[in-house]
Amino acid sequence: MTKFESKVVAIPYGQQRVFDTLSDLSNLEKVRSMLPEDKVRDLKVSTDAVSLSVPPVGDIAFQIVEREAPKCVKFQASTSPIPLTLWVQILPTAEEASKAKLTLHAELNPFIKGMVQKPIQDALEKLADLLAGIAY
Repeated sequence: MTKFESKVVAIPYGQQRVFDTLSDLSNLEKVRSMLPEDKVRDLKVSTDAVSLSVPPVGDIAFQIVEREAPKCVKFQASTSPIPLTLWVQILPTAEEASKAKLTLHAELNPFIKGMVQKPIQDALEKLADLLAGIAY
């Protein structure tokens, strides 16, 4: 398993509020307009799942597999070219402020790792920035 970690991003909302929003994926509808149309297509969300198409990667779908209130939401890829898990960790920094970090685990063989390591890290950083920009 290869582990990727995003930078820690500041979120100007309390930990519980951020957790409540991220643990119900239907709340992602409010970020649809923030997603670049050339990079993300066919976004579909429900309470426990999200699916999208990312050219040239293909279709990706994530399911929430664990909610650890109010500090962590864990996802597992149900559709992906490679097995993936994603954790969103949320820590309080003040009553109405928190910080978040994303951790992605991927099963990559050494050949594939060399080709996808940088794009995966870049995508994780952009996702962290997106989380920091949501109005929770």
